[in-house]
Amino acid sequence: MSTLNDVLKDLTADIEETARLVEGLDEDAWNTPTPAPGWSIADQIAHLTFIFHLAGTAASDPAAFAKIAEGASGDFDGAVNAALRQFNRFPPAQLLARFRALGQSSVDALAAVPEDRTVPWLVNPLPPAVLASAGIMEIFGHGQDIADALGARREPTERLRHLVRFAFLTRDFGYLSRGLTPPADPFRIEVTSPAGEVWAHGPEDAGNRITGPAHDFCLLVTRRRHRDDLSLTATGAEAERWLDIAQAYRGPAGAGRAPGQFGHPRRDR
Repeated sequence: MSTLNDVLKDLTADIEETARLVEGLDEDAWNTPTPAPGWSIADQIAHLTFIFHLAGTAASDPAAFAKIAEGASGDFDGAVNAALRQFNRFPPAQLLARFRALGQSSVDALAAVPEDRTVPWLVNPLPPAVLASAGIMEIFGHGQDIADALGARREPTERLRHLVRFAFLTRDFGYLSRGLTPPADPFRIEVTSPAGEVWAHGPEDAGNRITGPAHDFCLLVTRRRHRDDLSLTATGAEAERWLDIAQAYRGPAGAGRAPGQFGHPRRDR
């Protein structure tokens, strides 16, 4: 089991990897559209900056976080759009500096929370390691949009272990976002890391299981690739359905990505 320090160390590495993706871009390049409809590279970085600001505030000043969350409770999409306007108005160098600074301040704030405590969050309070893993999920998904916009390839790393576990913990989000009742039976997630290690979550005798590369699994649960373009296998009818609706974030699923959008599909359904 990963410790809070493990997750925060890997989140720090992910923040810096994403910063390096954009730090050499000129202002025109920051306005490059990404696969997320209506979002530029600047919007992606602005959104992540807001998420880190929110997490850092939740960990360091719960009362201030409660005021922010209360303001967003009636219109979360509106709050997200307002946050984009708040951060993407800065010139690229200033936005990048804020991204790095607020990313680091969120890491520092979470590091100060005892592992057995929880941090207030938008739906339920979360242990600091789980909230940090949510940050890894956010930066993986939005970082993929940036990489796709730039035609860059990010090398998968063992840091994906935290996102795999987070997706296992949030298995039901895809059902809830569609008004569906999650199944009572547990799933088994059994994926292979970039280094060849097997990461497994859930009972060994589960009737529904997902297997395949961990990187493909992370692309699926962040909805950055269509299932047809991924080498994932479902065993069991409910697991098969889940591959169509999987998401590791709460709220609307979004449009997702089309089959073959980034090249030829990797397998036939």
